[in-house]
Amino acid sequence: MVGRIRDEDIATVRERVKIDEVVSSYVTLRNAGGGSMKGLCPFHDEKSPSFHVTPSRGFFHCFGCQEGGDVFTFLMKIDGLSFGEAVERMADKYGVQLRRDETGQDDRPKGPQRRRLVEAHAVAQEFYAEQLGTPEALAARQFLAERGFDQGAALKFGVGFAPRDGEALWRHLSGRKFTREEVIAAGLVAMGRSLYDKFRGRLLWPIRETNGDTIGFGARRIFEDDRIEAKYLNTSETPIYKKSQVLYGIDLARKPIALSSKAVVVEGYTDVMACHLAGVETAVATCGTAFGDDHARVLRRFLDDHAELRSEVVFTFDGDEAGQKAALRTFEGDQRFVSQTYVAVAPEGMDPCELRISKGDDAVRELIASRRPLYRFVLENVVKRHDLDRADGRIDAVRDAAALVASVRDQSKVTAFAQEISRLVGADIDTNQVLAAVRRAAAKGPQQDRGMKSSRAAERPPEQPAPATRVPDLRDPRFGIERETLKLVLQHPVAIGRTSADIGLNDFVHPTYRGVWEAITAAGGAVAGQNDAGWVAHVRDAATDPAVSSIVSALAVEPIPANRDIDAGYIATHLFRLQELTVLRRIDEVKSRLQRTNPLDNPTDYNKMFGELAALEQHRRTLREKIVGVP
Repeated sequence: MVGRIRDEDIATVRERVKIDEVVSSYVTLRNAGGGSMKGLCPFHDEKSPSFHVTPSRGFFHCFGCQEGGDVFTFLMKIDGLSFGEAVERMADKYGVQLRRDETGQDDRPKGPQRRRLVEAHAVAQEFYAEQLGTPEALAARQFLAERGFDQGAALKFGVGFAPRDGEALWRHLSGRKFTREEVIAAGLVAMGRSLYDKFRGRLLWPIRETNGDTIGFGARRIFEDDRIEAKYLNTSETPIYKKSQVLYGIDLARKPIALSSKAVVVEGYTDVMACHLAGVETAVATCGTAFGDDHARVLRRFLDDHAELRSEVVFTFDGDEAGQKAALRTFEGDQRFVSQTYVAVAPEGMDPCELRISKGDDAVRELIASRRPLYRFVLENVVKRHDLDRADGRIDAVRDAAALVASVRDQSKVTAFAQEISRLVGADIDTNQVLAAVRRAAAKGPQQDRGMKSSRAAERPPEQPAPATRVPDLRDPRFGIERETLKLVLQHPVAIGRTSADIGLNDFVHPTYRGVWEAITAAGGAVAGQNDAGWVAHVRDAATDPAVSSIVSALAVEPIPANRDIDAGYIATHLFRLQELTVLRRIDEVKSRLQRTNPLDNPTDYNKMFGELAALEQHRRTLREKIVGVP
């Protein structure tokens, strides 16, 4: 098994790296005096530069959003890398040979180095882009022109053309000193009776990592006599290209996504181009595969996808049967996001590229702006599958829609969704009936078809008791701050000390995490752990629920994702954020009550709630100021 990179090698890389050189590839820096340089922050939107880099110390800091750290922190934040990946990238750039503390046989992949595979793709992309201007590529240029893409658009997205000669790229790469092993490993050339180019006579889009490195290609059929009938071909899996982990356009969209906390997921390369050129610069697309867990993880890195921060992900689908199925598949993975998920359906089944051709840039922007909640879109389509003129059809519609609502992560929305189902079904179906169906669906657990098929035979008999709700996944990102706070209390009771006195049971929403906090309290609180060698064991013993005992052990050994010392500032930030989420939940509750209260009929209650809301908003601002002020 491969061990971790040696500490002395990490220190060597850190010493050799010139942080201003690295940051300058993302941010325009100017001298600010005193050995400091400054520019506009890449992590938040600002008009006056507050992002400072101090080369002599190897650190950056933004006085606007409080992001800061060394070059590894910068790369992890801006490109979504792990710590190890950031170290390896800088070691490559500055010529440091990394060693690892081996605990067994070296299982690192053999063959060409990643750097050489990336370099081969860079050369191939440049070659393909040049070929787009040749006479042979006329059909490719016409294809782009018919879709509203001019030469400038082709340059912006690096679009190219693969010559029909099956060895043109191989000859070019071999002339640039790339070996047969390297080009085959890169997925650019294949071996048949002889070596041949993987892409021939096709229009190509470079697929890039977040830092702009080309790692693969998407190729579109443009000639009728193309022997490969598939409309699109994508790079096969290689050491640097994993289709489930890449998003087309993320290199261009990552910063707009980070700045707006919004992302748009479309279905094709031309749709990404159309969106970006129309001003929707947060658009990305998958590469020959359905949107999955790994794609969601990529987006979440840039969305800052935390609970209560209200990020948005908009998916574009056709309004036809295929689009409805795609929406349902997306809904099934909706729990991957804390962000609110939406659907944007273009008129007449057009995709964003077709919409831009037909109605212009404004129509593309309006499509995204007119998004609808994903749950609502799916509920409407489920209900429409039934004959609502029949009593049994209405019952089936409620049952199937209720199965969807039962899995909604935010239980505060269940009643509102039940009211919506009641409205959609109409007639003799009221909200209480829908809520009863939701409770029955929740008791049975997830349905195989998530509301697409009736399941009367499997329905639990009414007399059989069942829990009203299911325990959420402990890894659900909504509870991430709760999890990290408990890890700090268990692993660093000395550092957390008496600062934990400001948090309580109501700060934990997940029932299992609430149980952990109850066990911590029963064991004497974090203060008791300061001089207790058996602290974690005592907390575990105080737990009465086996699930709580189990998670106590897990939290006690799980690494804390920190790239700095676990000091008072780090801990204070977690505690303040935890309290802020509690206040935000309370604010939502009071706002909801205010909306349901008539100020003329109940002036006393209304004014009391209004005052409470003002106090809560002020408390939240105070907590936010504390978070910003933590060093």
